[in-house]
Amino acid sequence: MGRKAKFDETTVSSGRGRKAKKQGDPTFPKGVLVKEEKELSHRQRQRARKRLLKKQKLNKLEKTKGKKVEDTLTEDNVKNVTKQLKTNKKRKFLKKQLENNNLSHEDDQMQFDSDSNKSDNREVMRNEQKITKKKLLNSDTEDEIDNYDDIEEYEQNEEMDNEEMDQNEDADSSDDDVDNDVDLFPIEKANKKLKKKQEEEQKLAEEEMHDMTLQQSVFTFPTEEELAEVTNLKDVQQRIKDVIMVLSDFKRLRDVNRSRYEYMNLLRGDLCTYYSYNNFLMEKLMQIFPLDELLEFLEASEVQRPMTIRTNTLKTRRRDLAEALINRGVNLDPIGKWTKVGLVIYSSQVPMGATPEYLAGHYILQGASSFLPVMALDPKENEKILDMCAAPGGKSSHIAALIKNTGVIFSNDVNEERIKAVVGNFHRLGIVNSIICTYDGRKLPSVIKSFDRVLLDAPCTGTGVVSKDPSVKTNKDEVDIQRCCTLQKELLLAAIDCANARSESGGIIVYSTCSVLPEENEWVVDHALKKRDVKLIPTGLEFGAEGFTSYRQYRFHPSLKLTKRFYPHVHNMDGFFVAKFKKFSNIVHKNKEEETLN
Repeated sequence: MGRKAKFDETTVSSGRGRKAKKQGDPTFPKGVLVKEEKELSHRQRQRARKRLLKKQKLNKLEKTKGKKVEDTLTEDNVKNVTKQLKTNKKRKFLKKQLENNNLSHEDDQMQFDSDSNKSDNREVMRNEQKITKKKLLNSDTEDEIDNYDDIEEYEQNEEMDNEEMDQNEDADSSDDDVDNDVDLFPIEKANKKLKKKQEEEQKLAEEEMHDMTLQQSVFTFPTEEELAEVTNLKDVQQRIKDVIMVLSDFKRLRDVNRSRYEYMNLLRGDLCTYYSYNNFLMEKLMQIFPLDELLEFLEASEVQRPMTIRTNTLKTRRRDLAEALINRGVNLDPIGKWTKVGLVIYSSQVPMGATPEYLAGHYILQGASSFLPVMALDPKENEKILDMCAAPGGKSSHIAALIKNTGVIFSNDVNEERIKAVVGNFHRLGIVNSIICTYDGRKLPSVIKSFDRVLLDAPCTGTGVVSKDPSVKTNKDEVDIQRCCTLQKELLLAAIDCANARSESGGIIVYSTCSVLPEENEWVVDHALKKRDVKLIPTGLEFGAEGFTSYRQYRFHPSLKLTKRFYPHVHNMDGFFVAKFKKFSNIVHKNKEEETLN
């Protein structure tokens, strides 16, 4: 806008503008530039006075301690002792006189050696000198006795002074704590209180633990009649805990007349009663797991594993499937970071096996542990892959989804009834690159070979899936385990023979079981390492426990630590075992074949 123009040639006086005004000197609040010294309060003055007194008394004590009084008095040092006695009596007399005069300030008590009091105390000094001279003239013995008495009085006075000093020090330390607390911020005060509380609580907890250990009742071994009359499972459970406690510190808590073998037998019987296992299988589990971990395994095996589904990536994505199921009232979450296709179902308002998404082939019901062998196999596109024991088709369909319906999948299973489920699932999921056959897996090398990758999910006793099939607890015995073990060895050797060592991208064999027994896992793998030109390689799975390289009196190949074990109480999935082989030669040695036939 600007100012209005004046065309009549009159000058307009320009006043002081906003910028032309002179700014005044800056002003600051009190205490910013120069900190004001605050006067000491009455309480602070008292503390300062006490500290001065304390320093003066400490200086006196150091002086008096430097002068040691000799225990024996001779004729030569009688004069020195009399001088010390005179000075002590002089000080006592002056203190009494000062108290009678009611001197107000405490500093006057410390100045009793000043020059102003010397003239008043001359008469007292003369009287004391006369008394001491008379004592010395009377007899040496009397003089010694008096001197000894005076020394004892002096020592008593010293002790009294020391006690007073200790009390003053305690008071001053408490005053110093108060001063420190005054100087601290509120947060620091609260921190101090918290630390004190924590220390007290820790002491109480340690005392309670000590009392508990002292009050622990010694476990008494039950009689045969008590063992025969089992009426309450709670008593059995408590006895299991007691026996495990005794075995954890056997030397201290044991019964002298009982051996460890008897305690182990008692524990095995109680575990069989409580969890409904047969003696054989319980003994095997006790050999595999430590006692504390055994209880966790047995408890986890009693609980059903959460329902899991696998997204069929040939038809949908996991995000879209999750949104569709959430809209149908399904409560779900991803299984974990280790898989991109799995979902865990917590609750559902509709049957998961009858939703439109299921019928359209967007997902399949599959246990989380069944993802692991296919992830270890790591199939590539346009490969020739064999699934030797494929029914009901969960792993084969997973392979087909990973290779995007390219290449060829041979899905084999010896049971013709179970193979029908494979056909149905493949049609629903839209898998078109599979060949389904029903050969005996042990004879497959004579039918077809040269596969890039082979997956063998061998038949087993199912000790890792007790929650799905509780009949395993009582049905399995040593004969069943031996039968499964021999069948697994034959199938694994056949699977290795089916693989092609000269494959550019493959020559991989994955062996897996849903069992936790070493007879079906490490023994079979160790047997294959001895019979064929294969080696173990890392499975590529990020989690899982290492396989056993030693079990009781048996020793396995050191590379078995590359295998993976999965437990229900640790990984919240069915018990499983996964091993991954790399074949480096197609030669089958004759002596090895003869040994297998024999």
